[in-house]
Amino acid sequence: MSEQHEHDRKDGFVPSYILEKLAERGNETAKETLIVTERIKKEDLKKNEVESIIAGAVGQSKRLNYDSETTEEMQRKLVRNEGDGPVQDQSVNNAYDFCGKTLEYYRNKLGLNSIDGRGMNVISNVHFGKNMLNAFWGQDQLSFGDGNGRDFKNFTNGIDVVAHECSHAVTQFMNELIYERQSGALNEHFSDVMGSAVKQYVKGQTAQTADWLIGDEIVGPEWPGIALRSMKAPGTASELDDQPAHMNDYRELPLSQDNGGVHKYSGIPNKVFFLTAQAIGTDPAALLWFTAWHNREIIHPRATFVEAFRAIDLAAEQLVQQGKLPREAVEAVRNACREVGIQILSPVGHER
Repeated sequence: MSEQHEHDRKDGFVPSYILEKLAERGNETAKETLIVTERIKKEDLKKNEVESIIAGAVGQSKRLNYDSETTEEMQRKLVRNEGDGPVQDQSVNNAYDFCGKTLEYYRNKLGLNSIDGRGMNVISNVHFGKNMLNAFWGQDQLSFGDGNGRDFKNFTNGIDVVAHECSHAVTQFMNELIYERQSGALNEHFSDVMGSAVKQYVKGQTAQTADWLIGDEIVGPEWPGIALRSMKAPGTASELDDQPAHMNDYRELPLSQDNGGVHKYSGIPNKVFFLTAQAIGTDPAALLWFTAWHNREIIHPRATFVEAFRAIDLAAEQLVQQGKLPREAVEAVRNACREVGIQILSPVGHER
């Protein structure tokens, strides 16, 4: 794995800058969640080059569900193992079932064996922290807070939350997109793409019938909006949603602000995916993105939006030639990129 540094570790599902806005309004739980999130990121940095102890031999992934019992301890109490029946705790069942559906989607639709491609076990920790307003992938496992019932409900309620965090693992093992500026926004974008694709798969929705909201099932009655983000209409999900939908509104931010805009600017590529899915369908679009993400030569750890969509454009041409995507896929991607102001460059550097 590449060398990690201060801004190389993932934020939680709820961006720190959103929690900071809530904290400014006097929300004590948000303040406490910020402290926990920062501690987890520091612990992740300590892990650095250490190989995961939970990645076994290549084979069948197992789901291991632990109850943190409102502490900040991971793998505290094993409460449901792979193959065990449902338990009384719905948070445990949600984590187990939604991880299962995510792995099923990756396996059946995209040909990936678990989150690392080698059958890695998926560990989930529920009831992590006291009323914590977040969920995250850290220390090679998933952790879900219970929320406070007002701003956020239990984070295992959202299939897109679970799939989003699992997909951070996929990015970690596939191309290690560094978590800052545009490469970090692409990291967040890929998790939103797969979170939405898995959500539609589970709910039997299409690109046309889905609402394209991210986190709508975990926001509480006092949340000032309907979701955390919208892939269809970035910037409209809540009063705190400041995502732009066009590169005209892109401004480079200091790393101290949302790691340079990893959540804020993920809405721009999110819009491209939404528009592409409208033209060719969500599953074909997800296959296209997933295929492109394997192009480590172009989508390198510090990849930009222009580089990522060059890889997507090349993958579209390849998949059309192989008969895996409809002919209109290439033009669908190019039209979507034009709509949000992202250039697609040919290998010799000319805009397409």
